[in-house]
Amino acid sequence: MSEDRRLDVLRAIVSDYVATREPVGSRTLVERHALGVSPATIRNDMAALEEAGYITQPHTSAGRIPTDSGYRLFVDHLATLKPLTGPERRAIESFLAESVDLDDAVNRTVRLLSQLTQQVAVVQYPSLRRSGLRHVELVLVAPTRVLIVLISDTGRVEQRMLEVPAGVGDLDEVVVADLRARINVAAAGLRMPALRPALEGIADDVPPALAALVHAVAAVVGETLTEEVEDRIVMAGTAHLARAGFDFSRTISPVLEAIEEQVVLMRLLAEMAAEQGGGPGREHSDVAVRIGTETRYAGLSETSVVASPYGGASPQDAVAFLGVLGPTRMDYPTTMTAVRAVARYLSRVVTP
Repeated sequence: MSEDRRLDVLRAIVSDYVATREPVGSRTLVERHALGVSPATIRNDMAALEEAGYITQPHTSAGRIPTDSGYRLFVDHLATLKPLTGPERRAIESFLAESVDLDDAVNRTVRLLSQLTQQVAVVQYPSLRRSGLRHVELVLVAPTRVLIVLISDTGRVEQRMLEVPAGVGDLDEVVVADLRARINVAAAGLRMPALRPALEGIADDVPPALAALVHAVAAVVGETLTEEVEDRIVMAGTAHLARAGFDFSRTISPVLEAIEEQVVLMRLLAEMAAEQGGGPGREHSDVAVRIGTETRYAGLSETSVVASPYGGASPQDAVAFLGVLGPTRMDYPTTMTAVRAVARYLSRVVTP
């Protein structure tokens, strides 16, 4: 059996099973697909695919269904992804362009992605650690208290209250404004991990009495980054699981439990952040796919996760990930196209 023909037979089985949810037999393949070979040859090819572990027979006298390995082979040999239509692209761009702030953009994105894929959509908030600084605001709340506001270039806002160190004395608006200006000149545009050293360097250029305040501000920034554990995600479309054909008593409960334990999805997204979808050189290398047991979580063993980075020029520069979770029997090409497209449009929103 040739490798190309085996892939053609596997693609046909995956396509039919995704569309019908029914095991696929050799007769069905002959009737629906122009494979250019005899029914006997197709049966031999199916037997070889089954022996290799790419398809399986769910019960006696039934057709065959893809295994996790079969879906993986199918995904890894997707040469291209079907592009979105012009109306689809314009609809996505228009919908996300209407966002008024980061929260609105994330919520719009998760709803849109769920509607496009008919799966559970997950969007991770931009990571503060991987973002750049847009502005630091210092607000004098009282002579001995300052509110520090960190605004990232992705729209993340973090606020911390600082008690002025003993020995600095009472502050006034002039001193705070001068310090605010120095901080923004020294730190604007820097990635968050580089902020603390930049802020510490300001201490050499201010009066000794204010050096302790500069060090305190730098410490607050550092602590904020340490506390920021990138655990903010938003989900939508859980109801789609009810229409996915899961066995409620055996399968869907563990899936729902895994979704409720958001740390599972966060860990998956983190692990997938360094992955590439598809084979070497494929145009969809910016989409990562985990299939069935590849999720390494028992509750998700009958699901797949398709994810893509956003907010960066490359996966390594991404500020976060978004994706969808659904049954292993999903339309991978369509889902991967939607995930990649939405990630690219969200990137334009959060990193203008």
